[in-house]
Amino acid sequence: MKRIGILTGGGDAPGLNAVIRAITYKAVDDGYEVYGFKRGWAGILNLEYQVLHKEDVEDIHRVGGTILGSSRTNVRKVENGFARVKQNMGDLDIYALVAIGGEDTLGVALDLYREGGNVVGVPKTIDNDVNATDYTFGFDTAINRVMECMDWLHTTAEAHHRVMVVEIMGRHAGWMALEGGLAGGAHIILIPEVHFSVDEVCDIIRHRHARGKKYTLVAVAEGAEDPQYMEELKRTAPRDDFGHIQLGGIGRILRKEIEKRTGFETRDVVLGHLQRGGAPSAFDRNIGTRFGLRAVDLINEGKFGYMVALQSSKVVGVPLEEGVGSLKTVPPERYQELQLFFG
Repeated sequence: MKRIGILTGGGDAPGLNAVIRAITYKAVDDGYEVYGFKRGWAGILNLEYQVLHKEDVEDIHRVGGTILGSSRTNVRKVENGFARVKQNMGDLDIYALVAIGGEDTLGVALDLYREGGNVVGVPKTIDNDVNATDYTFGFDTAINRVMECMDWLHTTAEAHHRVMVVEIMGRHAGWMALEGGLAGGAHIILIPEVHFSVDEVCDIIRHRHARGKKYTLVAVAEGAEDPQYMEELKRTAPRDDFGHIQLGGIGRILRKEIEKRTGFETRDVVLGHLQRGGAPSAFDRNIGTRFGLRAVDLINEGKFGYMVALQSSKVVGVPLEEGVGSLKTVPPERYQELQLFFG
């Protein structure tokens, strides 16, 4: 009996369990044995796994997180990392590996394929920044969480005539801040793709107050930059195993500057891991299921070095090269058209 391995790497995203469930159900029906590796690439490096049966994954699509756990382990930074992965796959007689993750996890998967490994990718990120797919699962749940929080903050901000600065995840891509902020009625949205000026933000807030609008909600992606203030954050921020700066703090900086320059009472709120947590939306449960089913199809077809993708409502297979190497960011024209609603 052939064996399929599954791992979930990087930050967790609502819908991961739906993918695991779908892969397990279809793979078992297609005659495979399924091994779930614990904590991403760390699991296959350290031979930490469990055999998955249908009864192990029944109904898990309703739950957030991942039953396999996750980590940001980077095989490239492990001595003889790819050789160890291939050796362990061989020792366990793993015919094919399904790597579920974002740009970093899929980048490692592509390298493993180039080293001769039978790998299929499934794109996952709440940031929606993986190329070659219209949406990644987890994004819909996350922006709905942002929208709900913005809805709640409207009432308290209006009651106290405050400016509320809401810091939202998004290192290089502003999809979450843009779509979640727009749906939640943010009066100003700041994203990494377009540099902003604190002075211009303060002008918009003053103009709102002059029109009798005594409160303002500012949605800011964690990677948004006013160049004057971001250099300090970049110099002092810690980095993860993939070399990424662990961001956070732009909301605090904006809050201080807005209050100092306008005199208006200002508060900052960091949504943080609230955006990742909780049960996945119907969309993410369903697209995760479809992604998992298609991943097994790709294995059956021998299309290694491919990943699943959503394109014009169809779930297809595309080469991993198309999904990694660069991020899918917000086009400037998309941001510009939505500025109509700022202020």
